[in-house]
Amino acid sequence: MLWFLRRIAVSLLLAWLVATIVFMTLHIVPGDPAELLMSTGGVAPDPAAVEELRERLGLNQPLMTQYGAFLMGLLRGDLGVSLIDEYPVLDEIALRLPRTLELIGVASLLAIVVALPAGTYAAVHRDGAFDRAASAVTALLLAIPVFVVGTLLILLLAQMLRVMPAGGYVPFAQNPIQHLTLLALPALAIAKGLAAVLFRMTRASVLDVLHRDHVRTARSKGLAPGHVMTLHVVRNALLPVLTVLGLHMGTLLGGTVLVEYVFNWPGMSTPLLRAVEARDYPMVVGIVLTISGLFLMINLIMDLLYGVLDPRIRTA
Repeated sequence: MLWFLRRIAVSLLLAWLVATIVFMTLHIVPGDPAELLMSTGGVAPDPAAVEELRERLGLNQPLMTQYGAFLMGLLRGDLGVSLIDEYPVLDEIALRLPRTLELIGVASLLAIVVALPAGTYAAVHRDGAFDRAASAVTALLLAIPVFVVGTLLILLLAQMLRVMPAGGYVPFAQNPIQHLTLLALPALAIAKGLAAVLFRMTRASVLDVLHRDHVRTARSKGLAPGHVMTLHVVRNALLPVLTVLGLHMGTLLGGTVLVEYVFNWPGMSTPLLRAVEARDYPMVVGIVLTISGLFLMINLIMDLLYGVLDPRIRTA
């Protein structure tokens, strides 16, 4: 229990550090933050407008006062309002984030279902026909950028074969079948890279465990091959695979922006791109903090899973 509490405490400390870095970034940038936010096309902004924005953002207060207000706002769940339409940042994130998480969750599930059994089979039948073919395919998938894969999927399945829609969004409650159909292509585009990475890691990890002493001992005792693979090989091979899965699921939070744009999926990409273009500081900060928090949460879950799969970690 102490190990679990320590891991949670470390994650909370990292969350505070991330929030502090994001806050300080605005003040580290040379020049007046309000002027930078108001400047467009190299034209000097109106001093009155700059002063009004500075007051709205609280930039005219002492730095530590701003920092304290910033942290208290985070604790209350108050991320401010958008400078574009005065819409609460938290409400916009609450609307968009579930769609992005759904996309990432389905893509991750597809990658896991395909990569883990394929990687294990390729390791057991090393240098066989399946192993060589799968390794070649994963190398090709890793070499192709995700937005290129998305464009090719639209060209092949939507434009040429006309078996899938090119993009869009329909709420699940309104039309479940159409919702899943529109979700399929973007999820597949995201899953390709994660599946390739997980396949390679699973194959390498299983190969490593297969030649360890405890596996040879289990086989020499006459245990069933399925029992050996399940309890002695796969379980021990999962730890490095979980590490890679956790890291890549975190990076998918930022990597889905292009995919959502290509497939017109209304997730986090739309407000993020609009906020960056319009220099909507509260919206950008809110989205960055949300993505960072989710990344830390994913890594915390992976750390806790390590302790469940390998009790020795809890005593380290």
